[in-house]
Amino acid sequence: MNVKMAHGVSILPLLALHHLKRLVLLLYLFVALPLAEAQRSSPAPTPSVVYVAHNSAAIKHHKTDPEVVRAMVNRLVIAATGQPEVANAWRSLVGPKDKIGIKISAAGGEIFTTHRDVVNAIVDGLAAAGHARGDIIVWDRSLAGAAAAGYRGEGYRLVSIAPREGYDPKRVISAPMMGKLIWGDVDYEPMPVALLPDTENTSSLSHVARVLGEVTKVINVPVMTDSETNGIAGCIFNMTVPNVDNWRRFTQPEPFGASTLGEIYSDPGIGGKVVLNIVDGLVAEFAGGPRARPNYQLEYATIYASRDPVALDAVMLRKIAEWRARASLPSLARRATHVQAAAQLGLGNADAQKIIVRDVSP
Repeated sequence: MNVKMAHGVSILPLLALHHLKRLVLLLYLFVALPLAEAQRSSPAPTPSVVYVAHNSAAIKHHKTDPEVVRAMVNRLVIAATGQPEVANAWRSLVGPKDKIGIKISAAGGEIFTTHRDVVNAIVDGLAAAGHARGDIIVWDRSLAGAAAAGYRGEGYRLVSIAPREGYDPKRVISAPMMGKLIWGDVDYEPMPVALLPDTENTSSLSHVARVLGEVTKVINVPVMTDSETNGIAGCIFNMTVPNVDNWRRFTQPEPFGASTLGEIYSDPGIGGKVVLNIVDGLVAEFAGGPRARPNYQLEYATIYASRDPVALDAVMLRKIAEWRARASLPSLARRATHVQAAAQLGLGNADAQKIIVRDVSP
Protein backbone atom coordinates (compact mmCIF):
# COMPACT_ATOMS: atom_id res chain seq x y z
CA MET A 1 0.00 0.00 0.00
CA ASN A 2 1.36 3.40 -0.95
CA VAL A 3 0.72 5.72 1.98
CA LYS A 4 0.74 9.38 0.94
CA MET A 5 0.40 12.73 2.63
CA ALA A 6 -2.34 15.17 1.68
CA HIS A 7 -0.30 16.71 -1.12
CA GLY A 8 0.53 13.33 -2.67
CA VAL A 9 4.02 12.94 -1.20
CA SER A 10 4.89 9.45 0.16
CA ILE A 11 5.61 9.41 3.91
CA LEU A 12 7.55 6.10 3.80
CA PRO A 13 10.95 7.82 3.36
CA LEU A 14 10.11 10.06 6.31
CA LEU A 15 9.17 7.06 8.45
CA ALA A 16 12.40 5.31 7.43
CA LEU A 17 14.39 8.39 8.41
CA HIS A 18 12.56 8.51 11.76
CA HIS A 19 13.42 4.86 12.49
CA LEU A 20 17.04 5.42 11.44
CA LYS A 21 17.35 8.28 13.92
CA ARG A 22 15.91 6.09 16.67
CA LEU A 23 18.39 3.33 15.79
CA VAL A 24 21.32 5.75 15.99
CA LEU A 25 20.07 6.99 19.37
CA LEU A 26 19.76 3.43 20.68
CA LEU A 27 23.25 2.57 19.46
CA TYR A 28 24.60 5.61 21.25
CA LEU A 29 22.75 4.82 24.49
CA PHE A 30 23.59 1.13 24.62
CA VAL A 31 27.00 0.93 22.88
CA ALA A 32 28.86 4.20 22.42
CA LEU A 33 27.93 5.86 25.72
CA PRO A 34 28.83 2.86 27.96
CA LEU A 35 32.09 2.43 26.04
CA ALA A 36 32.97 6.09 26.51
CA GLU A 37 32.10 5.87 30.21
CA ALA A 38 34.26 2.77 30.59
CA GLN A 39 37.17 4.52 28.91
CA ARG A 40 36.78 7.51 31.24
CA SER A 41 36.50 5.37 34.36
CA SER A 42 39.18 2.77 33.48
CA PRO A 43 42.32 3.24 35.58
CA ALA A 44 45.57 4.36 34.03
CA PRO A 45 48.16 1.64 33.41
CA THR A 46 49.78 0.56 36.66
CA PRO A 47 53.23 2.17 37.01
CA SER A 48 56.26 0.05 37.76
CA VAL A 49 57.81 0.37 41.18
CA VAL A 50 61.56 0.30 41.76
CA TYR A 51 62.56 -0.04 45.41
CA VAL A 52 65.85 1.39 46.62
CA ALA A 53 67.74 0.92 49.88
CA HIS A 54 70.82 2.98 50.77
CA ASN A 55 73.05 2.68 53.80
CA SER A 56 76.51 4.24 53.88
CA ALA A 57 77.54 1.66 56.50
CA ALA A 58 77.04 -1.18 54.00
CA ILE A 59 80.51 -0.85 52.47
CA LYS A 60 83.80 0.81 53.36
CA HIS A 61 86.99 0.48 51.32
CA HIS A 62 85.38 -2.33 49.30
CA LYS A 63 84.59 -4.32 52.46
CA THR A 64 80.91 -5.02 53.01
CA ASP A 65 79.13 -5.34 56.34
CA PRO A 66 77.14 -8.62 56.10
CA GLU A 67 74.50 -7.64 58.65
CA VAL A 68 73.84 -4.25 57.11
CA VAL A 69 73.63 -5.76 53.63
CA ARG A 70 71.27 -8.50 54.85
CA ALA A 71 68.98 -5.92 56.41
CA MET A 72 68.91 -3.94 53.15
CA VAL A 73 68.06 -7.00 51.06
CA ASN A 74 65.35 -8.06 53.51
CA ARG A 75 63.74 -4.61 53.46
CA LEU A 76 63.70 -4.63 49.67
CA VAL A 77 62.14 -8.09 49.35
CA ILE A 78 59.49 -7.30 51.95
CA ALA A 79 58.66 -4.03 50.17
CA ALA A 80 58.59 -5.62 46.70
CA THR A 81 56.20 -8.35 47.80
CA GLY A 82 54.10 -6.46 50.33
CA GLN A 83 54.58 -9.22 52.88
CA PRO A 84 55.08 -8.62 56.62
CA GLU A 85 58.30 -10.58 57.07
CA VAL A 86 61.15 -12.15 55.11
CA ALA A 87 60.12 -15.82 54.98
CA ASN A 88 56.61 -14.97 53.75
CA ALA A 89 58.08 -12.55 51.23
CA TRP A 90 60.16 -15.30 49.63
CA ARG A 91 57.30 -17.81 49.85
CA SER A 92 55.18 -15.41 47.81
CA LEU A 93 57.79 -15.52 45.04
CA VAL A 94 58.77 -19.20 44.97
CA GLY A 95 56.85 -22.34 45.77
CA PRO A 96 58.03 -25.31 47.85
CA LYS A 97 58.63 -27.42 44.73
CA ASP A 98 60.54 -24.76 42.80
CA LYS A 99 64.18 -25.25 41.86
CA ILE A 100 65.71 -21.84 42.52
CA GLY A 101 68.57 -20.19 40.65
CA ILE A 102 70.39 -16.95 41.44
CA LYS A 103 72.01 -15.37 38.37
CA ILE A 104 74.97 -13.25 39.42
CA SER A 105 77.49 -11.18 37.45
CA ALA A 106 81.06 -12.38 37.93
CA ALA A 107 82.73 -10.65 34.99
CA GLY A 108 84.21 -7.98 37.24
CA GLY A 109 86.43 -10.32 39.23
CA GLU A 110 87.53 -9.71 42.79
CA ILE A 111 86.24 -6.17 43.21
CA PHE A 112 83.22 -6.09 40.91
CA THR A 113 81.38 -9.41 41.12
CA THR A 114 77.89 -9.47 42.64
CA HIS A 115 78.75 -9.23 46.32
CA ARG A 116 78.72 -12.48 48.23
CA ASP A 117 76.88 -10.84 51.13
CA VAL A 118 73.99 -9.90 48.83
CA VAL A 119 73.72 -13.49 47.61
CA ASN A 120 74.02 -14.87 51.16
CA ALA A 121 71.18 -12.60 52.28
CA ILE A 122 68.98 -13.95 49.48
CA VAL A 123 69.90 -17.56 50.31
CA ASP A 124 69.23 -16.94 54.02
CA GLY A 125 65.77 -15.64 53.14
CA LEU A 126 65.04 -18.62 50.90
CA ALA A 127 66.23 -20.97 53.64
CA ALA A 128 63.89 -19.25 56.11
CA ALA A 129 61.11 -19.92 53.61
CA GLY A 130 61.91 -23.63 53.75
CA HIS A 131 64.27 -24.17 50.81
CA ALA A 132 67.36 -26.34 51.30
CA ARG A 133 70.56 -24.40 50.69
CA GLY A 134 72.08 -27.32 48.81
CA ASP A 135 69.27 -27.15 46.22
CA ILE A 136 69.86 -23.47 45.37
CA ILE A 137 72.03 -22.80 42.30
CA VAL A 138 74.16 -19.65 41.98
CA TRP A 139 75.65 -19.24 38.51
CA ASP A 140 77.32 -17.20 35.80
CA ARG A 141 79.06 -18.13 32.57
CA SER A 142 82.41 -18.16 34.36
CA LEU A 143 82.97 -18.30 38.10
CA ALA A 144 86.61 -17.22 38.08
CA GLY A 145 85.46 -13.80 39.25
CA ALA A 146 83.31 -15.33 41.97
CA ALA A 147 86.24 -17.30 43.36
CA ALA A 148 88.37 -14.16 43.44
CA ALA A 149 85.50 -12.33 45.18
CA GLY A 150 85.44 -14.87 48.01
CA TYR A 151 82.63 -17.25 47.05
CA ARG A 152 83.28 -20.63 48.64
CA GLY A 153 81.69 -23.19 50.93
CA GLU A 154 78.40 -21.33 51.28
CA GLY A 155 76.18 -24.42 51.21
CA TYR A 156 74.52 -23.59 47.88
CA ARG A 157 75.67 -24.88 44.49
CA LEU A 158 78.05 -22.70 42.49
CA VAL A 159 77.66 -23.51 38.78
CA SER A 160 79.45 -22.19 35.70
CA ILE A 161 78.43 -22.77 32.08
CA ALA A 162 80.91 -25.23 30.62
CA PRO A 163 82.08 -24.51 27.07
CA ARG A 164 79.93 -26.42 24.59
CA GLU A 165 78.64 -29.01 27.07
CA GLY A 166 77.04 -26.32 29.23
CA TYR A 167 74.51 -25.48 26.52
CA ASP A 168 71.44 -27.45 25.54
CA PRO A 169 71.67 -28.36 21.82
CA LYS A 170 67.85 -28.67 21.74
CA ARG A 171 67.17 -25.18 23.17
CA VAL A 172 67.85 -22.93 20.20
CA ILE A 173 67.31 -19.20 19.74
CA SER A 174 67.41 -17.75 16.24
CA ALA A 175 68.23 -14.11 15.54
CA PRO A 176 68.52 -12.34 12.15
CA MET A 177 72.25 -11.73 12.40
CA MET A 178 75.19 -14.00 11.80
CA GLY A 179 77.79 -14.62 14.48
CA LYS A 180 81.30 -15.99 14.18
CA LEU A 181 81.45 -19.24 16.13
CA ILE A 182 84.43 -19.96 18.35
CA TRP A 183 85.55 -22.89 20.46
CA GLY A 184 82.99 -23.46 23.19
CA ASP A 185 79.95 -22.74 21.01
CA VAL A 186 77.82 -25.84 20.39
CA ASP A 187 77.95 -25.62 16.59
CA TYR A 188 81.64 -24.74 16.28
CA GLU A 189 83.42 -27.16 13.93
CA PRO A 190 87.23 -27.21 14.24
CA MET A 191 88.81 -27.50 10.80
CA PRO A 192 92.15 -26.57 9.27
CA VAL A 193 92.07 -22.86 8.50
CA ALA A 194 93.08 -23.44 4.90
CA LEU A 195 89.94 -25.52 4.34
CA LEU A 196 87.51 -23.05 5.82
CA PRO A 197 85.51 -20.89 3.40
CA ASP A 198 84.50 -17.45 4.63
CA THR A 199 80.98 -18.64 5.41
CA GLU A 200 82.03 -21.56 7.60
CA ASN A 201 81.71 -21.43 11.38
CA THR A 202 79.14 -18.67 11.29
CA SER A 203 75.61 -19.11 12.53
CA SER A 204 72.38 -17.26 13.26
CA LEU A 205 71.61 -19.66 16.11
CA SER A 206 72.39 -19.58 19.81
CA HIS A 207 71.89 -22.31 22.39
CA VAL A 208 70.56 -21.71 25.91
CA ALA A 209 72.54 -22.71 29.00
CA ARG A 210 71.46 -26.03 30.51
CA VAL A 211 71.21 -24.46 33.96
CA LEU A 212 68.13 -22.54 32.81
CA GLY A 213 66.48 -25.85 32.08
CA GLU A 214 67.26 -27.05 35.58
CA VAL A 215 65.84 -24.11 37.55
CA THR A 216 62.18 -23.14 37.63
CA LYS A 217 62.48 -19.70 39.30
CA VAL A 218 65.32 -17.16 39.10
CA ILE A 219 66.44 -14.22 41.20
CA ASN A 220 68.39 -12.00 38.82
CA VAL A 221 71.26 -10.17 40.60
CA PRO A 222 73.45 -8.08 38.28
CA VAL A 223 75.86 -5.38 39.39
CA MET A 224 75.20 -1.71 38.69
CA THR A 225 77.33 -0.97 35.65
CA ASP A 226 77.49 0.39 32.17
CA SER A 227 78.49 -1.83 29.26
CA GLU A 228 81.06 -0.90 26.66
CA THR A 229 79.04 -2.81 24.06
CA ASN A 230 75.40 -2.61 25.17
CA GLY A 231 75.27 0.65 27.11
CA ILE A 232 74.20 -0.99 30.35
CA ALA A 233 74.81 -4.50 31.67
CA GLY A 234 71.68 -4.55 33.77
CA CYS A 235 68.76 -6.91 34.31
CA ILE A 236 67.97 -7.63 30.64
CA PHE A 237 71.64 -8.07 29.74
CA ASN A 238 72.44 -10.29 32.74
CA MET A 239 69.78 -12.86 31.83
CA THR A 240 70.54 -12.97 28.10
CA VAL A 241 74.11 -12.44 26.90
CA PRO A 242 75.83 -14.59 29.58
CA ASN A 243 73.25 -17.40 29.20
CA VAL A 244 73.61 -18.24 25.50
CA ASP A 245 76.40 -19.31 23.19
CA ASN A 246 77.25 -17.44 19.97
CA TRP A 247 76.59 -14.31 22.03
CA ARG A 248 79.22 -11.98 20.59
CA ARG A 249 76.86 -10.97 17.79
CA PHE A 250 74.60 -9.37 20.40
CA THR A 251 77.38 -7.07 21.61
CA GLN A 252 78.27 -5.45 18.30
CA PRO A 253 77.91 -1.69 17.74
CA GLU A 254 74.30 -0.52 17.60
CA PRO A 255 71.74 -1.24 16.28
CA PHE A 256 72.71 -4.92 16.50
CA GLY A 257 71.17 -6.60 19.51
CA ALA A 258 68.87 -3.69 20.31
CA SER A 259 65.63 -5.62 20.00
CA THR A 260 67.19 -9.06 20.19
CA LEU A 261 68.10 -8.88 23.88
CA GLY A 262 64.47 -8.15 24.72
CA GLU A 263 63.29 -10.92 22.43
CA ILE A 264 65.60 -13.41 24.14
CA TYR A 265 64.50 -12.21 27.58
CA SER A 266 60.84 -12.64 26.59
CA ASP A 267 61.39 -16.39 26.17
CA PRO A 268 59.34 -18.08 28.93
CA GLY A 269 62.32 -20.30 29.70
CA ILE A 270 64.60 -17.30 30.28
CA GLY A 271 63.04 -14.05 31.47
CA GLY A 272 59.80 -15.85 32.18
CA LYS A 273 61.49 -17.58 35.12
CA VAL A 274 62.64 -14.36 36.81
CA VAL A 275 60.56 -13.56 39.90
CA LEU A 276 62.64 -10.66 41.22
CA ASN A 277 65.50 -8.44 40.05
CA ILE A 278 67.95 -7.22 42.70
CA VAL A 279 70.71 -4.90 41.52
CA ASP A 280 73.91 -4.78 43.56
CA GLY A 281 74.90 -1.12 43.61
CA LEU A 282 77.14 -1.35 46.68
CA VAL A 283 79.87 -0.53 44.17
CA ALA A 284 78.71 1.16 40.97
CA GLU A 285 80.65 1.64 37.74
CA PHE A 286 79.90 4.19 35.04
CA ALA A 287 82.51 3.39 32.35
CA GLY A 288 84.33 0.32 31.09
CA GLY A 289 81.88 -2.24 32.46
CA PRO A 290 80.98 -4.91 33.14
CA ARG A 291 84.64 -5.65 33.86
CA ALA A 292 86.17 -3.85 36.80
CA ARG A 293 87.48 -0.36 36.06
CA PRO A 294 88.39 1.14 39.47
CA ASN A 295 88.94 4.61 38.03
CA TYR A 296 85.26 4.74 37.11
CA GLN A 297 83.83 3.18 40.26
CA LEU A 298 82.31 4.61 43.41
CA GLU A 299 81.05 3.07 46.63
CA TYR A 300 77.37 3.81 46.12
CA ALA A 301 76.18 1.69 49.08
CA THR A 302 72.82 1.12 47.38
CA ILE A 303 70.75 -1.90 46.39
CA TYR A 304 67.70 -1.86 44.11
CA ALA A 305 64.84 -4.32 43.61
CA SER A 306 61.94 -4.56 41.21
CA ARG A 307 59.76 -7.08 39.45
CA ASP A 308 60.11 -4.96 36.31
CA PRO A 309 63.56 -5.48 34.72
CA VAL A 310 63.06 -2.69 32.20
CA ALA A 311 62.13 -0.09 34.82
CA LEU A 312 65.12 -1.05 36.94
CA ASP A 313 67.45 -0.83 33.93
CA ALA A 314 65.97 2.56 33.03
CA VAL A 315 66.51 3.90 36.56
CA MET A 316 70.12 2.65 36.58
CA LEU A 317 70.75 4.04 33.13
CA ARG A 318 69.66 7.53 34.17
CA LYS A 319 71.85 7.45 37.28
CA ILE A 320 74.89 6.19 35.38
CA ALA A 321 74.24 8.90 32.75
CA GLU A 322 74.51 11.54 35.50
CA TRP A 323 77.90 10.23 36.62
CA ARG A 324 79.14 10.06 33.04
CA ALA A 325 78.05 13.64 32.37
CA ARG A 326 79.97 14.84 35.44
CA ALA A 327 83.04 13.02 34.14
CA SER A 328 82.57 14.52 30.64
CA LEU A 329 82.03 11.07 29.14
CA PRO A 330 79.76 10.57 26.10
CA SER A 331 76.14 9.53 26.45
CA LEU A 332 75.17 5.86 26.58
CA ALA A 333 71.85 6.45 24.81
CA ARG A 334 72.84 5.03 21.42
CA ARG A 335 74.42 1.94 22.95
CA ALA A 336 71.62 1.24 25.43
CA THR A 337 68.72 1.12 22.97
CA HIS A 338 67.85 -2.42 24.08
CA VAL A 339 66.17 -0.95 27.18
CA GLN A 340 63.65 1.04 25.12
CA ALA A 341 63.27 -1.89 22.74
CA ALA A 342 62.41 -4.17 25.68
CA ALA A 343 59.75 -1.67 26.79
CA GLN A 344 58.26 -1.67 23.28
CA LEU A 345 58.08 -5.46 23.47
CA GLY A 346 55.94 -5.11 26.59
CA LEU A 347 58.54 -6.37 29.06
CA GLY A 348 58.20 -3.34 31.34
CA ASN A 349 58.25 0.45 31.55
CA ALA A 350 61.19 2.60 30.48
CA ASP A 351 59.39 5.96 30.63
CA ALA A 352 60.31 7.82 33.83
CA GLN A 353 56.69 9.02 34.14
CA LYS A 354 55.57 5.39 34.43
CA ILE A 355 58.11 4.46 37.10
CA ILE A 356 57.85 5.08 40.83
CA VAL A 357 61.12 4.96 42.76
CA ARG A 358 60.29 4.11 46.36
CA ASP A 359 62.96 4.57 49.03
CA VAL A 360 62.91 1.90 51.73
CA SER A 361 66.19 2.87 53.35
CA PRO A 362 66.36 2.51 57.13
